[in-house]
Amino acid sequence: MAALLMACSLASCATLDAFVDTFIEKKTGPEETVRIGVFEPLTGPDSEYGKLEVMGIELANELYPLVLQKPVELIYADNQSDIDVAEAAIQELIAKRPAIVLGSYGDINSLVAVKYLEQAKIPAIAITNTNPLVTSNNPYYFRACYVETYQGTALAKFAVEGLGVGAASIIRKKGDDTATALSRTFEDKMMQMTESPTTVCSTIEYEPGKVNWTAEISAIKAAGIQAVFLPVDIEDTMLILSEAERQGYTGTFLGTDVWNTDEFLKMTKGLNANVAISVVYAPDTSVNEVSRIFLQAYHAKYGQDSVPDPAVALGFDAYIIAVDSINRICTALDGELLATSIGLETVFPGASGNITFDADGNPMKTVIIEGVKNGEFVKLYTMEPIFE
Repeated sequence: MAALLMACSLASCATLDAFVDTFIEKKTGPEETVRIGVFEPLTGPDSEYGKLEVMGIELANELYPLVLQKPVELIYADNQSDIDVAEAAIQELIAKRPAIVLGSYGDINSLVAVKYLEQAKIPAIAITNTNPLVTSNNPYYFRACYVETYQGTALAKFAVEGLGVGAASIIRKKGDDTATALSRTFEDKMMQMTESPTTVCSTIEYEPGKVNWTAEISAIKAAGIQAVFLPVDIEDTMLILSEAERQGYTGTFLGTDVWNTDEFLKMTKGLNANVAISVVYAPDTSVNEVSRIFLQAYHAKYGQDSVPDPAVALGFDAYIIAVDSINRICTALDGELLATSIGLETVFPGASGNITFDADGNPMKTVIIEGVKNGEFVKLYTMEPIFE
């Protein structure tokens, strides 16, 4: 060892750093702490959103600072909201030997990291990004947030079980790939639950910029349809809801989390419309003990009147899933085994709901359906993970 140190003293700083990393840190680091990587945009245009995810991770770390009876060491890599920086950042993070990586905000940043994490056999959990490509055909990447199309399944289940309807219509913008995919999952679930191939009576596609909805609402009303799936933006939604009220249509319009905003509440104020919205996280609804623990800890740290952003709850969940999965296999040194452990999580109680991973690493999880009453979002229905 003395001879090696002497040799290093004659070499460059880079050579010395490499020596320390190879012969010293590898000897003591893993035995003293378990490293969890945090791969996020801490600076740049996306930093506001990256920091929300980090808030959830750090809050969970404060509550659960140990894994395998050792301290968890959070190690950070700032991808700076930049695709080129992200590529270098994930490689630098991997070099620090984390057991698992959490993040990143932004689909593109996670997509950049995919191949490097798979090559290193280090599992990762994305938090809020919804791009299916992040997890598809990659056994090492998972996500805490459901993919967008899962909302179509949840809203169909609500239509049949919550509203008691056997048929529905769909209105979507032409050329919108997300709306088309959502419509497909909505229709498939409706058909499965009603055992009818004609459960979706009509699908109306419209050109961008359409403002007159008289004929479409009149036809839906005349057909006696009591549920309309509307995977469209808030501006088009308001035109449709206004026309529905003018014609006295009393059916329910089903929308995604795109509507779950203060702007939507302001725009619908005074409008007598029945709406049902799938949401990623509902802070006023405790679905398990962990969701109550999370909310209590968040209020203790940020104030009783503070309301956690969904990204904070999802970041919290990503961390506790990581810790639970490591504890179950009793090692933080086998990335392949850890990825298998994460994939086996079944009805895991998280702050954002109960989570079960499918074969692609996407969560089948609790979805809260909310409506609007007296200018506020109110809970209508809780859909638990769907396994059929």
